[in-house]
Amino acid sequence: MGYCHCDSCREWSAGPVNAFSLWPPEAVQVTKGTDKIGSYQKTEKSVRKWCTVCGGHLLTEHPLWGVTDVYAAVLPGLDFQPALHVNYETTVLHLSDGLPKQKDLPAEMGGSGMLLPD
Repeated sequence: MGYCHCDSCREWSAGPVNAFSLWPPEAVQVTKGTDKIGSYQKTEKSVRKWCTVCGGHLLTEHPLWGVTDVYAAVLPGLDFQPALHVNYETTVLHLSDGLPKQKDLPAEMGGSGMLLPD
């Protein structure tokens, strides 16, 4: 769990940061309304999903990384405990919260793994 500061997430969430929670795809199950889910593949890294009735954003599948990002805001019972910030180099909202600030992405996800100061 953490915060993404990239342009794409900011545009998609209509906010200065996007709170994410990453899950193995098999751990994510839509229990109702699957016939009302729209999909858009922005890049090879992301397939965005939203409700075609209300327009609410639901999740993003990341097939290259083998994870599904369920937006923290759509999980009201989630005990959100962020571990880091990613893509902090492009932030528009500087936060001093003691969490690691990845310049881009962790090295395990193809990023530089470089940390920026809090």
